[in-house]
Amino acid sequence: MDAPPTLVEVAVPLPVFHTFTYRVEGVRRPVPGSRVLVPFRTGERVGWVVGPSDPAESGTRSGIRPLLDVLETSPSATPEVMALAHWMSEYYAAPLGLVLRSVLPSVLSDAGRDVLVRTASPAPLEPMPAAARRVLAAVEGAGGRGTVRGLRPTMGRGSPWPGIRWLTEAGLLDHHAEPPREPPLRTRKVVRVLEPAPDLLDRETVFGRAGRQRECFEWLESAGGDRELAQVTGEDGFSRGVVSGLEAKGLVEVAEEEVLRDPFLGRDAPEPPPDLRPTPAQASAIGELVAALDQENPVPFLLHGITGSGKTLVYIELLREVVERRGRTAIVLVPEIALTPQTVHRFRAWFGDAVAVLHSGLSDGERYDEWRQLREGAKRIVVGARSALFAPLPDLGAIVVDEEHDGSYKQSESPRYHGRDLAVLRAVRSGAVCVLGSATPSLESWRNAREGKFRLLQLPERVGGGTLPPVEVVDLRRLREGGGADRSGGTGAPGSAGPAGPAGPTRAEEAAGSAGLADSAGTILSPRLVGAVHARLGRGEQVILLLNRRGYASFVQCRACGEVAECPNCSVSLTYHRGRRRLLCHHCRHEEPAPVRCPRCGDTDLSWRGLGTEQVERAVSETFPTARLARMDVDTTGGKWAHAEILGRVARREVDILLGTQMIAKGLDFANVTLVGVVNADVGLHLPDFRASERTFQLLSQVAGRAGRGPLGGEVILQTSLPEHYAIQCALTHDYEGFAGRELAEREHPTYPPHLRLVNVVLSSPEAELAASGAEKAVAWWRAHCVAGVELVGPAPCPIERLHGRWRWHFFLRGGGVNAMSRALRTFLEHGDLPSGDLRVAVDRDPVALL
Repeated sequence: MDAPPTLVEVAVPLPVFHTFTYRVEGVRRPVPGSRVLVPFRTGERVGWVVGPSDPAESGTRSGIRPLLDVLETSPSATPEVMALAHWMSEYYAAPLGLVLRSVLPSVLSDAGRDVLVRTASPAPLEPMPAAARRVLAAVEGAGGRGTVRGLRPTMGRGSPWPGIRWLTEAGLLDHHAEPPREPPLRTRKVVRVLEPAPDLLDRETVFGRAGRQRECFEWLESAGGDRELAQVTGEDGFSRGVVSGLEAKGLVEVAEEEVLRDPFLGRDAPEPPPDLRPTPAQASAIGELVAALDQENPVPFLLHGITGSGKTLVYIELLREVVERRGRTAIVLVPEIALTPQTVHRFRAWFGDAVAVLHSGLSDGERYDEWRQLREGAKRIVVGARSALFAPLPDLGAIVVDEEHDGSYKQSESPRYHGRDLAVLRAVRSGAVCVLGSATPSLESWRNAREGKFRLLQLPERVGGGTLPPVEVVDLRRLREGGGADRSGGTGAPGSAGPAGPAGPTRAEEAAGSAGLADSAGTILSPRLVGAVHARLGRGEQVILLLNRRGYASFVQCRACGEVAECPNCSVSLTYHRGRRRLLCHHCRHEEPAPVRCPRCGDTDLSWRGLGTEQVERAVSETFPTARLARMDVDTTGGKWAHAEILGRVARREVDILLGTQMIAKGLDFANVTLVGVVNADVGLHLPDFRASERTFQLLSQVAGRAGRGPLGGEVILQTSLPEHYAIQCALTHDYEGFAGRELAEREHPTYPPHLRLVNVVLSSPEAELAASGAEKAVAWWRAHCVAGVELVGPAPCPIERLHGRWRWHFFLRGGGVNAMSRALRTFLEHGDLPSGDLRVAVDRDPVALL
């Protein structure tokens, strides 16, 4: 009797929760976590082997198709990463294949290029759906072949997949995937001297009259025995024929050699680490962390240290124990790319080339090479953004989550995981020490520490005997009451000649927003702030100015009819960017020329309102014309090392005033910065989100901590129209515990996290009616399938009702048991009775924002 075939379950990166069964036949047997090429419908796809399949549960074997190929010899998803992916799939209600695609490097997790090819079949006589017509026209316009990604801009609005499915079933398109094999490696040709080399006495016989060959051979010997071929035939001056002659004599070989892509290539080497002695508080924290390394199941730690208290030294001493003394590995997470260069520089100063870096600012090849070196043990520490959490490190000893409160640790697309929470989970499962560090911890972590789930470590004082800078409030309401006009905008005809060019604010209009700022009526920079900046510049000190809003003006409005320029795809106003002379949507990236006339009534009396970093930059440059100014926001940091370049200039004191958004508010340590000015502390304070006050307090406290980190001391000037708000009042005195107590009380009635768990379910569609009816039916399903302890709130339109061309409704699920909620969410996504059509459901568990 024939032995039963070997069957495996494969997770394919598609929005389906079940795995697919395949037969192992004619290929080597894959281990769980390996990438495999599988037949799928009429094409091919790449998936990951989850594990063996039970033949008894696989149904008839005649319908099970074989694997086409096993794409790697060692699994790209290590057992530890596979276990995390399984947990994420269950908890965040996300298909396992999509989870694996998101946690692995893109060159590995890319399921292949979806290719569309026009077949020879004639177009059918029956009516073709509009979506299918758009897709077919895009493919034919590209010559009959193209990728979904490449053709997407020409397919029109809305999802192309209903049209692709219709055309595929009708036989008009062939849809298949072209999967990647091994990710591309960078190689170079090297000329290498072979052993044994001829004795010096025999060289006359060996080389004879071939003097250039002998000269080249001896040059290679003096260079250490090998040299890149391009250098030998270039700067060294030897021809390719000379090298070929040495090959023919068996004296050298020309070999392909892999070149690792180094993200630090061309960067300055880090300076030797300073000889720092821990303060008593630091030494106590280090002692507790090191002692926890000997525990079988260490409790996670919350390191609450005020700004400038030396949390980084605590991290470094922990990692020295983990990596240098115990030979284990470590992960260091930072929330933003802006913090990565400075953090990497500090850790490389201590640990050299043992440090790898993983973040979205690197090329695919650089990320892949760093990832491979971590898996192979060539590097022992990884520093990066949230995706670095999934690095394939063996024998993990410690995970550090710096600025653990930061919302960027939350993934905005499925799977919508939180890096901080998964760091705790991975550490617990690995027996590693987890340290969550912040001067302004999230209320979730603070509550866990108060309840004993985390162990609290505190650094209450700044290192070097420094103190937190005093914070002074400037009440913008009083300045306006003094008779000044609102300087955040003006009026005028954008078509008039002026520095903004053919479209945008006029010279007079911009003058209203940026000139005369020392006047008591100024509301961009108050007289108090202007005087403080002047004093610092006169002493050769540096200044940081914060405004957490990009662009020049927040919106443009017609004074005649009130019309506001809005995004055609999103329910938001367009932001004016003076540098590009365009109106931009910061959500979908739609852009259009700045208007000259109102598109509704034709009037030229347009008002440009609201502040952005571009307008503040112009105001600062006119008020302090000799100051060296640098702006740091999304618009100025698009390059690979743009963050590091700007911060490097600040460190070298080539910048007098650093202006930016929230990316300058945390993690930066410059001793010569003695003044921090917050241009408008109210930005974001009244957003329709229960975390608005928490985020405002954290931002103000963090940016205030950039001042006075050296012997010169410092101060903070905070401009606001709401000086009595408790978030601002607590920021004035650096009172985190006072704020946390007040905010926790505010969230008791009505109840919000961290007092309970929250799920935000968003339904979206290009059709407003479909989104609304889908939300109503979804809520009806949940009421019919009630989960014990779950409170349902909604449905209602989302605060931003339309985004990326899709209308959005949402409802909340509050409370409930963890496992019961996981099962219910998956059942809903698989079997919820929702209307047919282009309706998407997004499940955001433990959301950090509700917009």
